[in-house]
Amino acid sequence: MTESIMHTADRVIAATYKRFPIVLQRGKGCSLWDTQGRRYTDFVAGIAVCNLGHAHPRIADAVARQARELVHVSNLYYTIPQTELARLLVENSFADRVFFGNSGAEANEAAIKLARKYAKDQGRPERYRIVCMEKSFHGRTMATLAATGQDKIRKGFDPVLQGFSFVPFNDIDALAAAIDDHTCAVLLEPIQGEGGIHPPAPNYLRQVRQLCDERGVLMILDEIQTGMGRTGKLFAHEHFGAVPDIMTLAKALANGLPIGAMLATETVAASFGAGAHASTFGGTPLVTAAALETLTILLEDKVIERAADTGDYFKNALKQLKQRHGCVIDVRGQGLLLGLQLDRPADELLPMLMEKGFLVNCVQGDTLRFAPPLIIEKNEIDALIRCLDELLTR
Repeated sequence: MTESIMHTADRVIAATYKRFPIVLQRGKGCSLWDTQGRRYTDFVAGIAVCNLGHAHPRIADAVARQARELVHVSNLYYTIPQTELARLLVENSFADRVFFGNSGAEANEAAIKLARKYAKDQGRPERYRIVCMEKSFHGRTMATLAATGQDKIRKGFDPVLQGFSFVPFNDIDALAAAIDDHTCAVLLEPIQGEGGIHPPAPNYLRQVRQLCDERGVLMILDEIQTGMGRTGKLFAHEHFGAVPDIMTLAKALANGLPIGAMLATETVAASFGAGAHASTFGGTPLVTAAALETLTILLEDKVIERAADTGDYFKNALKQLKQRHGCVIDVRGQGLLLGLQLDRPADELLPMLMEKGFLVNCVQGDTLRFAPPLIIEKNEIDALIRCLDELLTR
């Protein structure tokens, strides 16, 4: 069965992913099982998506109830779960308005469009450029890959959308020099995920906020990977004392169902009037029911507080590995978004970790990224650390 599924997939699915040679069939909590019955502890979580683990019974029940009641009607009409989700997001963030899409890339597309539209509505049509960060990642649509500060993402798709410039992350002087009379916004991740798990320097995000205020440009935070409790706060920017004008969410918002959201202040969101932007499947009753249950669990069951504690435990354990192994260059991250940088290709460890029963992934070639469900147990972390200790000793 396993070989047949892999063979068929390789024949009929676009070859945009290099997949590992296992077929995952079911999951529960932080565990996954393949078609041969092998169990894995999941430190990928669907790339920081399944923050509450797999097959969460409350989310499954919410989806089942909603599927029996109403799946889709379009955004020409009001629906209950979408309204309740938007209300809960607004009540627990800086924002006043929410726009729903289907993915992180769509949320960032909406943010880019809104920033440009807002500048024009303010009588500044010359302001259309957005300053982004080197090593950033914002998506793979034509606009979001143009905003992504990695040449490998843009390669082969020239000419990309114009209007984006790049400066080093954590360099406030370079950012100040890059903002000019044509700039409408600064777009950045609070912690760079795909770029290698790079957190901001102390006060950097506050300096960005101050600079944006001084220059009259918007601050857009991409919290697609860092939001929804991943770093030990509901949103990562809460650690750093900087409030954006626009924020994007996706990944963990519905714990695995496809959804994206762009949040903005009332003043900025006013530029998105009727007809300015739209999404047929954005915020359907089905996915917003799942997201509403997900957010409710995160807020009421102390999952985020637990993630902060578990993240500290995990990070300290990784730091101890660094002390024992000279091949470890750095340990970075916040909460349960952590990176272990090696002095060699880190992806060579992935098959060995998988053979030992651990799913981990790699970013930037040399960094193991750990983004497990927020419900990961400390004994599961201990087991991974022992395995890494053994592999690094080899």
